[in-house]
Amino acid sequence: MPKDLSNYRKSYEKQELLEGNCPENPMELFQTWFRNADESETVEETNAMTIATIGKDGYPKSRVVLLKKITWEGFVFYTNYSSEKGTAIQENNNICLSFFWPALEQQIIIKGKAEKLAENLSDGYFESRPDGSKLGAWASNQSSVVSSREALEENLSSLEKKFEGKEIPRPKHWGGYLTKPTSIEFWQGRPNRLHDRILYTLQEDFSWKLERLAP
Repeated sequence: MPKDLSNYRKSYEKQELLEGNCPENPMELFQTWFRNADESETVEETNAMTIATIGKDGYPKSRVVLLKKITWEGFVFYTNYSSEKGTAIQENNNICLSFFWPALEQQIIIKGKAEKLAENLSDGYFESRPDGSKLGAWASNQSSVVSSREALEENLSSLEKKFEGKEIPRPKHWGGYLTKPTSIEFWQGRPNRLHDRILYTLQEDFSWKLERLAP
C-alpha cells in the first residue's frame, strides 16, 4: 500500500562541526567521533558500518558489517573472501564505508581501497573468536544458494563432530581487509538543513586537504 513520507522530518540541533576544530589528520577526528559514540548510552553497535562495493553485474551493493580495528592506515573488517562482497573487492577494490549514528546526528563516509590483510593477522583475529563463530566460517559458503536452513544446521553439526576437542583453524577463504582511505567526509546535522560537511581528501604527498561542502 502506498505511504506518503513527505511530512517525515527532523530538526538537527545537537552539535556543530567547524573547520577551526578539525585536526590535520582525519583519523584523529574519526577516533574522537567514534569514542564519543562508543561512550554514548544512546548508540548501539558503534562499529556497525555499511560497506558498498561494485559487483560483477555492474550494480553497487551495500550491506552492514562490523568494524574490527582502527589503525592510522585505515579500517579493518573480516569476511568470506569467496562471498559476493569478497569477489566484488577482488574485481574492484574501490569501496565505500559509512557510519550513521542518528542519536548524535552524525555520519561518516569513507572512500578507499581494500587490501587483504597478511595471513598471520587474519590468523590472530580468528583465534580470538568464539568456537561457534569459527565453525560458522567453515559451515557457510557465504552468498551461495542453499537448499534449506536444515542443510546449514546439518553442515554445522558435522563440523562440530569433526573438530570436537581440536583446535579450529582459519579457513583459507576467510580473512581480513584493510581499507586505506582516500577521502573521509564528516557530516554533522544542523538546523534548517544547513548541515556541516567537512571533506578530507588524500593528496599525492600523503597530506590531507580539508574542504567544506555545501549541504
